[in-house]
Amino acid sequence: MNKKKRYEILFLFFKNNPNPNTELIFSSAFELFIAVILSAQSTDIMVNKVTSILFKVANTPQDILNLGFDKLRHYIKSIGLNNRKASYIINSTLLIINKYKNQIPSDRCALESLPGVGRKTANILLNILFQKKTIAVDTHVFRVANRTGFAKGKNVIDVEKKMLKVVPSLFKKNIHFWFVLHGRYICTARQLKCKICLIKKLCEFNKKQ
Repeated sequence: MNKKKRYEILFLFFKNNPNPNTELIFSSAFELFIAVILSAQSTDIMVNKVTSILFKVANTPQDILNLGFDKLRHYIKSIGLNNRKASYIINSTLLIINKYKNQIPSDRCALESLPGVGRKTANILLNILFQKKTIAVDTHVFRVANRTGFAKGKNVIDVEKKMLKVVPSLFKKNIHFWFVLHGRYICTARQLKCKICLIKKLCEFNKKQ
């Protein structure tokens, strides 16, 4: 895809939704941290259902620690990989309290040192909490970037590097959310909704058919 097409796509997304954001519901940095950990291989809808109950009981590092592994696992039992995620949350919370003075660190290396935090999670937290122009590539972003021809890559790292290179600084903070929403509701894995697609005239998917 050429530069002109990419700019037109970005402008259309901006015009349609100038201030996109995550669909995860949170009221603090720590709540977002937990929600993002829980969202791996799960849906935001399911995570929001779980956290709407959990956060009424425990929504600070000390509260989570006081809750303990077994009770936390009970609250998140409907989420996939709940045992592993409960362990990640408890162990990360210990570090957040003891090493980072109850604050979510703003440094990538520090974030990725927390159990359960990989590059994608770190990118999301840096983007939302600290206004960094990072681009997190999840399954939706990966699919939309490749399918449309916007930024092709064999894996998520390839796509992230390509997007960081071709996306103008002005749009870097928002593109993750535009592509996530587009992949979640329009450019889905199976039932594509091309007839109502905002960027259908610019998309290069049909050229591959």
